[in-house]
Amino acid sequence: MAIKSDGAIKLEQSWLDYLRTEFDQPYMQELRSFLKAEKDAGYSVYPQGSEIFNALNSTTFDRVRVVILGQDPYHGEGQAHGLSFSVRKGVPLPPSLKNIYKELEAEYGQTMPRMGDLTSWAQQGVLLLNATLTVRQSLAGSHQNKGWERFTDTVIRLVNDHHDHVVFMLWGSYAQKKGAFIDRARHLVLQAPHPSPLSAHRGFLGCGHFQQANDYLTRAGRQPINWLSIKQDK
Repeated sequence: MAIKSDGAIKLEQSWLDYLRTEFDQPYMQELRSFLKAEKDAGYSVYPQGSEIFNALNSTTFDRVRVVILGQDPYHGEGQAHGLSFSVRKGVPLPPSLKNIYKELEAEYGQTMPRMGDLTSWAQQGVLLLNATLTVRQSLAGSHQNKGWERFTDTVIRLVNDHHDHVVFMLWGSYAQKKGAFIDRARHLVLQAPHPSPLSAHRGFLGCGHFQQANDYLTRAGRQPINWLSIKQDK
């Protein structure tokens, strides 16, 4: 599986303008070799190659208003498509996404659909970024510490440094540690336990993050997010 800034895997131009040199760094060369070795060994890697950079390709750099930081992609067949917490149309909702929907239902008093594709959020400026952009099938965390974290740290720093009034949603200790450097004077950082069933009841459910995000964006003169834009397939 090749990683390219142009060619088989396309990176949206506004991101490429900032990230082009990252693809020439030694760590990225090592990551490319690691992914090729995974493929050569016969392992299935998710998401598919054309969707590895889906978060960046779906949310242009200039439109980022919210960042929701995940850890690594879903490792079940057909689930991951390059957006954190999101699954393809027709795939049953994972437990964490069910709890995200529970929180939205509590905040807005409307029933969320049973469809888990969050592309409509990404198109509005919600950067659905995982810390690690690939994973081996059925083996959670298998592509951690291979170089992706350095790449996604760079992405977060670009948003932090070049934008004002972005909402960062950091759910769980991993995301909070990764986002520790974010400038709280220029951005809103919302922290809560992870929406996993193991921890959601400790403070994610009831956190009010979605309305807080929109209140902040509105005060800053930025367009709020339509969190209810997800439509059930007919």
